[in-house]
Amino acid sequence: MNPYRPFDPDRPLFSSRCSCGRHASDVEHQKDQFALAVDEEQASADFIEASLVKALFPEESRRRAFLKSVGVGGAMSVLSSFLPIDSLQAMAQEKAPLEKPDLKIGFIAITCATPLIMADPLGFYKKQGLNVTLSKTAGWALIRDKMINKEHDASHFLSPMPISMSMGLGSDPAQMRVATIQNVNGQAITLANKHKDNRDPKKWKGMKFAVPFEYSMHNFLLRYYVSQAGLDPDKDIQIRVTPPPEMVANLRAGNIDGFLGPDPFNQRAVYDEVGFIHLLTKDIWDGHPCCAFGTSDEFIKKNPHTFAALYRAVLNASTMARDPANRPLIAKVISTPNYLNQPETVVMQVLTGKFADGLGNVQNVPDRIDFNPIPWYSMATWMLTQMQRWGYIKGDVNYKDISEKIFLLTDARKYMTETGIAIPEQAKAGYKKSKIMGKEFDPSQPAAYLKSFPIAKK
Repeated sequence: MNPYRPFDPDRPLFSSRCSCGRHASDVEHQKDQFALAVDEEQASADFIEASLVKALFPEESRRRAFLKSVGVGGAMSVLSSFLPIDSLQAMAQEKAPLEKPDLKIGFIAITCATPLIMADPLGFYKKQGLNVTLSKTAGWALIRDKMINKEHDASHFLSPMPISMSMGLGSDPAQMRVATIQNVNGQAITLANKHKDNRDPKKWKGMKFAVPFEYSMHNFLLRYYVSQAGLDPDKDIQIRVTPPPEMVANLRAGNIDGFLGPDPFNQRAVYDEVGFIHLLTKDIWDGHPCCAFGTSDEFIKKNPHTFAALYRAVLNASTMARDPANRPLIAKVISTPNYLNQPETVVMQVLTGKFADGLGNVQNVPDRIDFNPIPWYSMATWMLTQMQRWGYIKGDVNYKDISEKIFLLTDARKYMTETGIAIPEQAKAGYKKSKIMGKEFDPSQPAAYLKSFPIAKK
């Protein structure tokens, strides 16, 4: 049963009164309904601690031996060194005092950030007692710098960014954590109109492409796509880092031949009649991660109750965004100037998956973008293989340790279970196999997977 009331396109959104007559507008009615649908669970810290010890030591004899060796108080000290105990405890408390209720969260104005953005106007943050200021930021390097400098408390990230930042790739090391995946799919390869008869990537030698950041799924998926066609992305094409809001202008000016970028800019290129959608990234890897929501390890440790409240808000927004019935309302809310600042029809086409492709067709792809929040460890492992493949990481990599340290699946799994959000059975382990352009990625064999590619940076 859908806990959220679907948007009715025949009912004026901004009418003077809502349908029930108790609110000043229908938007206020919707906010109230969404707030009422948020489930807050109660559990004691002692119960969580005992459950963790029991889960880690299911055999009673070993559990007793462990507790005898470290003492009950020492047990949680030991476990806290490798498990987010404070965060789990905070999540279980319905009305725990917030250490820092006033927060500044960075975001880039793209549809990937839909849950994080919509949580503001639809009241998800306020329901958790948070006073959030969303800070629209110009580019990903600035997002990185503002998180490192603590100008932002939490942020919209490209999902590989917390990995690169934690490892000190491209910046000083700063320990970041992925709380949720903001979106899956939702990207495309868009080409300039002059290339309508040049759809074979084998013929793309010498072409110029834009991606939003080096440490992005966009960069890794573009490299994967052209290398599968036999091209070396470091030699046969040019890849330029370009902020998403500048991609369409650069396509119009002829500075680039195409881009693998986030929406709504793929659809905006079609809307402005300067480009066409060559391929949705879901056709490269259906269900691939793109953006993430996260914060620093330091913030989590200093503000466990605040982090838990923030987690609740974003997860519940993701749950609402997953329902296609809510997409028209969401498109209306987030397309406004203070958020995406895009024509509503452009955002609507992206979120509903019914869109013009610039080639004379209207496509209907309901999962063009989706909002599955689970931060699978296997996603992080795949990113690490691609960072190695293209020379961003040198030497051996401990895939398991890095993936499980940075992607907070334990937190997501615990909270989603308590609030009744469905979790696939595989998520209990955190790893799943994927098919990427027909090639299987087995996260249990990342080194073998990496060696299987004929084209890689030497």
